[in-house]
Amino acid sequence: MSRDLPPLNALRAFEAAARLQSVSRAAEELHVTHGAVSRQIRALEEQLGVSLFDKDGRGVKLTDAGLRLRDVSTECFERLSSVCATLRRETEDRPFVLGCSGSLLARWFIPRLDRLQRELPELRLQLSASQGELDPRSAEVDATLLFADPPWPSDMQVFELAPERIGPVLSPRYANHAQLSAASADALYAEPLLHTTSRPQAWPQWAQAQGLAAERLQLGQGFEHLYYLLEAAAAGLGVAIAPQTLVADDLRAGRLVAPWDFVETTGSLALWTRRTDQRSERLAQWLRKELTDSAAQVR
Repeated sequence: MSRDLPPLNALRAFEAAARLQSVSRAAEELHVTHGAVSRQIRALEEQLGVSLFDKDGRGVKLTDAGLRLRDVSTECFERLSSVCATLRRETEDRPFVLGCSGSLLARWFIPRLDRLQRELPELRLQLSASQGELDPRSAEVDATLLFADPPWPSDMQVFELAPERIGPVLSPRYANHAQLSAASADALYAEPLLHTTSRPQAWPQWAQAQGLAAERLQLGQGFEHLYYLLEAAAAGLGVAIAPQTLVADDLRAGRLVAPWDFVETTGSLALWTRRTDQRSERLAQWLRKELTDSAAQVR
């Protein structure tokens, strides 16, 4: 059935002016100008073909048509407001499900999870880890935290949190640690480098940014997931390439060292969500601050 209704903004302007018996007070409530409310009411009168207000001295009063529309519109807006408030409460009462990779969860998120729950208890965060490719559009998650390159898709709300920085790391337990720590980056030409099959471009990307010949690098043991790669590096098995975010805690603890610079890639760590709401905005703000603080502590 076709619903030939006037524009919602015009009805809101009229309802506020009729309920408050003042165009000026309606403008204040709606956070618009007096003229904007007057124009919306005039447009509504033209569309309906009736007068809704009459002049009454320096003010206005409702006509019979205005009284009828006021009663119906006020009831409708009150019911809409009540239903929307209920829907918001239901949304806020259920857990907020965040999808992220297992490596990001284990190496960065879990050490900060207690603090997040203390500072954002209303979030009721539930984490969903994935070792495969993350799908930000999945109906099973409210938001997804992942490294990716722009441009961002138009059907998603993407909160950019921090630029991705990658660099080589190794453990003090590694046999060549002492020599490498005092050497320039081209010493890596002679090292069998640990790598991950999910990010084959990481070593060449870093080498090119450092002015090294990527084709001279020798790839050694490969790992399916970044988490295993970094555990291998921490165990002293070789030099790995990693996002600074995922090794920040290890660098501070001395479990890993980074003798050479981290470089920015074209990507960012970002929070993706299908819709914007207060919980995703609060989480994005919290994550942005944590990432900034974490990066500052290792520089």
